[in-house]
Amino acid sequence: AIMTGVSPARLHITNHAPGNPEHIPENSNLKGAEWTTHLGLQYKTLAEYLQEAGYATGFIGKWHLSHTRDKDSEGPLEPRLRPEFQGFDLNVGGCSYGGPPSYFEPYRIPNISPRKEGDYLPERLADECISFMDQKRDEPFFLCWWNYSVHYPIQAPQHLIEKYKKRAGVKRPDYMAMIEGMDTAIGRVLEHLDAMGERSNTLVVFTSDNGSLFENTPLRSNKGYLYEGGIRVPWMIRWPGHIKPNAVSNTPVISTDLFPTLLEAADVRLPLGGVSDGVSLIPMLKGKEQLNRRNVFFHYPNYAFHKNNRLGSAVRSGDFKLIQFYDDDSIELYNLKEDLEEKNNLAPIHSSKAAALQQSLQTWLKENRARMPMRLIQ
Repeated sequence: AIMTGVSPARLHITNHAPGNPEHIPENSNLKGAEWTTHLGLQYKTLAEYLQEAGYATGFIGKWHLSHTRDKDSEGPLEPRLRPEFQGFDLNVGGCSYGGPPSYFEPYRIPNISPRKEGDYLPERLADECISFMDQKRDEPFFLCWWNYSVHYPIQAPQHLIEKYKKRAGVKRPDYMAMIEGMDTAIGRVLEHLDAMGERSNTLVVFTSDNGSLFENTPLRSNKGYLYEGGIRVPWMIRWPGHIKPNAVSNTPVISTDLFPTLLEAADVRLPLGGVSDGVSLIPMLKGKEQLNRRNVFFHYPNYAFHKNNRLGSAVRSGDFKLIQFYDDDSIELYNLKEDLEEKNNLAPIHSSKAAALQQSLQTWLKENRARMPMRLIQ
């Protein structure tokens, strides 16, 4: 979605790549939708547009959009789908892996050359980001740093783990330590950008692909679910001189919005016939106007790795959010302004509102030719 501006529903990439066989929960009446297991080369990426516009392009970290071929699956050979074939001049660590074999050297990740044994991966990737920025300081650059953190295996420097063991109420000191390790590495890169004198000339975006696997209180549920704990993520944007400091927006946005936003920031226009399911956030970020969009849509017709999620789709419209589940065709409606924890299903008492949102969702799914779960014969 970020790389193409196209909805995962339209791309048919509705589960993780490279696409391990989907396991159907016991007693389930649904099989997950068929999904594409990689980002095909037919799609023009954000990096390719910016590369054509004269930007140096670098990718550091977790790609997770390619597909290996092995005895159990069919698909393109993985190296041809890596970032260097999708518009990036540099690729460090980008391959089919969803998580590294180890966060400490030796990492055993393709495209990361060996270095000092025991080096921590977030710090190594920060070094690579800094090196790229130094090499490209005299030209415009687009740098994608997609952290492998925080993801299994949960590993962090021992001194950070010990730090959080001493804090009362911390259930997962290793997890907290891992977050701090990532945060420190990001801080190093931002500080170096400032030292280069490029702070006011650079748009920086920090976000995440999904909610935490662990506790997300007060949000309901976690990674792999359509409740807020699965889909509400941090969005922080720094662009001095364009965005008012410490500004906060409650407007719903989605990852497809980054594609047109970054293109507009770089003064790059989509060609006639170019497709983007997102909308540019630039006018809103500059405080000039609100987004001209009524609804934001989500489609997850596949089982997550934990197999506990119900297959469904969702639509967010203002303060309201509707979820449609496919196992029993039920719907749930929540007012997120009043009920962020999603405890009170309003569908029975706001039936007209629910029906209107459900119709909007169905129209969107049809327009995107979204693939749907399949009913199993019991």
